Amino acid sequence: MNRFGPYLPALKNALQKLDFWRSTYGDDGFGYGLKDFGELTNILEALALKLEGNYPFHHPQYAGQMLKPPHPVAWLAYSLAMTINPNNHALDGGPPTSEMERECMDLLAGMVGYKENYLGHLTSGGTIANLEALFVAREIHPGKTIAATANAHYTHSRMCRVLNCDFLEIPTDEKGAPDLDFIVDHANKIGTLVATIGTTGLGIVEPLSEMKALADTYGFRIHADAAYGGFFSLISETLPSKKHWAFLSECDSIVIDPHKHGLQPYGCGSVLYKNAAVGRFFKHDSPYTYFTSDDLHLGEISLECSRAGAAAAALWATTQLLPLTSEGLGKILLQARNAAIRFSDLLRKNNHWTLYMQPDLDITCYFKKPDDLKLSALNRLNQSVFENGMKDREKGFHVSLFKIPAIQFTKLFPDYETDATNAVILRSVFMKEEHYGFVDELADRLFSVSEEYE
Repeated sequence: MNRFGPYLPALKNALQKLDFWRSTYGDDGFGYGLKDFGELTNILEALALKLEGNYPFHHPQYAGQMLKPPHPVAWLAYSLAMTINPNNHALDGGPPTSEMERECMDLLAGMVGYKENYLGHLTSGGTIANLEALFVAREIHPGKTIAATANAHYTHSRMCRVLNCDFLEIPTDEKGAPDLDFIVDHANKIGTLVATIGTTGLGIVEPLSEMKALADTYGFRIHADAAYGGFFSLISETLPSKKHWAFLSECDSIVIDPHKHGLQPYGCGSVLYKNAAVGRFFKHDSPYTYFTSDDLHLGEISLECSRAGAAAAALWATTQLLPLTSEGLGKILLQARNAAIRFSDLLRKNNHWTLYMQPDLDITCYFKKPDDLKLSALNRLNQSVFENGMKDREKGFHVSLFKIPAIQFTKLFPDYETDATNAVILRSVFMKEEHYGFVDELADRLFSVSEEYE
């Protein structure tokens, strides 16, 4: 079976058109003098064999981490643009892809409710996007603390060390809800509060409405880390957390990763600021870069310099096929969400399994019950399920593990004896559209794990 066969004619035609454009400049020696295409074939075949060592990210039996192949239109567009290799640092390096990036940022800004005065650009990923947002936070409130909950990605505490600014971790309860009284008690020293819109562990949407109310009362800023959850704003009216999504447009900055739910190849992140005035913190000059246009170059509003223009081309092409609407890309998000709900319902109906928490988005955490209600027994059992699920290529499954502090786990499940520091449970990320049609099969495979694996 050639899964890529239907796409190759489209890529071939586009490459031929681009090749004609190249030829208008005369002979360029394109191809680097390669003569022995047999050697190239051998190298690529060897590479293909090495790539077979990956887990089956493409298949719905893989529900382990936030990984899936990009949409065909994205990798086709990326491949086409990469033959030119534009650099979106300056307009000199890629005028067309810079314009595509601006169009994409307008779409993302519209999706989150930002108006014309916003500022934003693509990044190489969410880590750099958050670094940049925290850099702006430090510049606006020098000497103030950046605060985030215990749910937040470790990026934030680590980047505060890079930026040499104080970081404050806000405690959370057993359901992942932040301690709002703790925020009030420390409000006088907080400059920016990070709200995570889709935590990477449980997929929790933090209570942005309450966090924004505190920000208004005490005068600190809000940065929304929506790297994972941002695209769910397309279907926010269907979510249990919909009241919080209404406040996303009031955040001072937002990070969203198109290389997660935007169907893009790695790396394609983005950062947006509600007020374009923050561009003053990036102001700089270069003796050789910014000459071909008086327009704002993307490198003038970014900590990063070189960035792949092909990433902008891929995202632009994807939005042409799947607009950022509830009827466009939103349909795929809805299928992912429905897969998580369906899987959660199946878990509830099985007496040998327990759902840890009702999912906010498309991440589901759960565990198989041990006969002996001790954390050590629970940990061994679920570790075994995790490991043995990957052994059968045709009837197996790929999930992930999630560690929860024992003190939090036993508040929700007090029958368990605390003889371990953490509870180790299972986690599934249903971010592929195909997951919805596969969750019943996945549940059957999970539930039929042999007793010998215990």
